[in-house]
Amino acid sequence: MKDAIRRNFDVSVGSYEAFESETGQFAELAERLATVVDDATGDLESLLDAGAGTGASTRRLEGLAEAVVALDISWPMLRENPAGRRVQADFDHLPFGNGSFDAVVFTASLFLTPDPDRAASEAARVLRAGGVVAAVAPQGWTTADGRDAFADLSRDSRSPSAAAEVESALAGRFTLETGAWTDEVSAERLRRFHSIPAVAARLYPTLPPDERVQEARALLADVEGPLEQRWRWLIGRQA
Repeated sequence: MKDAIRRNFDVSVGSYEAFESETGQFAELAERLATVVDDATGDLESLLDAGAGTGASTRRLEGLAEAVVALDISWPMLRENPAGRRVQADFDHLPFGNGSFDAVVFTASLFLTPDPDRAASEAARVLRAGGVVAAVAPQGWTTADGRDAFADLSRDSRSPSAAAEVESALAGRFTLETGAWTDEVSAERLRRFHSIPAVAARLYPTLPPDERVQEARALLADVEGPLEQRWRWLIGRQA
């Protein structure tokens, strides 16, 4: 599955950047999560931006630490990242020694692994004593009356790991504080998000990128807004 995830993001750079330029969604999530981390830690020497992508999170996280390493499984995504140090790797198998960082931050990325427990173990390993981990995970899209936006559709859009699985994995290794964010968004935003091939793969994983995007647009054509997009944030500290 990890090779498929990497390939999906390899072909998603342009559409991902277009979506972020239009909505600022990932920069906003990074801003919120950075505030949570800053409130919990203060100044940091080193921070790992795990699943950094093209840099929406990195740009904000660079203000938290003297040294920030941007890590991503997709080199085409990472190539667009402005970080001074970029590492192509899987955060399930981090290429760093024990106790290398003061913080590990997964901005909208930890749920992309089918094995969040392994990723949490790796984060704990590379953190120094007293270090912190932080993450954001999606809890879905709902209509104004609280119904799942996909309830009446033939397909469901789900990440490789649910928010509850991410929380369980982190809770096994860290003392956690959690919370929720809810954003009111349009149905068109839902469609634009699923125009990213890596996201459309959640609906049509076996189709080529262009075909899966077309099918996703058709599936979501009649969804009406406003919608709520819900996120779970988590921050944990090493014992």
